[in-house]
Amino acid sequence: MLKVAVPNKGSLSAAASEMLKEAGYAQRSDPRELALHDAANDVEFFFLRPRDIAVYVGSGQLDVGITGRDLLLDSGAPAEEVLPLGFARSTFRYAARVGTATSPADFEGKRVATSYAGLVSAHLGELGVSAEVIRLDGAVETSVRLGLADAIADVVETGTTLRQAGLEVLGEPILRSEAVLARRVGAPGNPAVDQLVRRIQGVIIARQYVLMDYDVRAELVAEAVGITPGLESPTVSPLHDKGWVAVRAMVKSAETNRVMDELWELGARGILVTGIHACRL
Repeated sequence: MLKVAVPNKGSLSAAASEMLKEAGYAQRSDPRELALHDAANDVEFFFLRPRDIAVYVGSGQLDVGITGRDLLLDSGAPAEEVLPLGFARSTFRYAARVGTATSPADFEGKRVATSYAGLVSAHLGELGVSAEVIRLDGAVETSVRLGLADAIADVVETGTTLRQAGLEVLGEPILRSEAVLARRVGAPGNPAVDQLVRRIQGVIIARQYVLMDYDVRAELVAEAVGITPGLESPTVSPLHDKGWVAVRAMVKSAETNRVMDELWELGARGILVTGIHACRL
């Protein structure tokens, strides 16, 4: 039986369960459930703290798990990223009082507070900067104001919270994170894991693309296909009227209206867009 770790709370939890549902797996209906046996797929799901998932997976007690890339790297566990999942994206950066530092090199001999001590220690080590890294569970912005630290490293979205604390972002991002599927380093091949990965890949692609159908005059097919090349090649079918053909192609959902406008200007008609629920490519 495949054993899978799923975040039990936080920004990763709902999105991870929704992706697994779309991939055809059962998920808990009661947030207090700690485990769920999906008999139809022969999978057991364990709902765990996101920060602990890499540790369970790295120990080999669970086959795979969904967690954040930042949490995976910070854990130091012998687990590795198998597949990026495209949600819970964030940027991890340094910040300090306005005018006190311009780059991580200015942290030499100083104190940096963070909830990701392993990740930050490794990053400073790569930069050759010797600094004391202080681990806190949250609200790290306050550590500078209270004199516990000289700078911080934290997830930054809009920067509003940092500005309110009198801090400014500096240097390049330490890490761009998102939810990932993780597995123990060196784990042997497992067909059930491969199937899980294929299903999730199908969900990711289905979320990014739509199916576009349209009719176009036969002499304009080459130009139309240039607008909608599809993943490999679009399907082109003859119509009863010999002068027209029907075309079907996958199009990135974010580009749908631009593509429809271009096809209309070319002379295509009957342009229809359909969502994709799942796929295997």
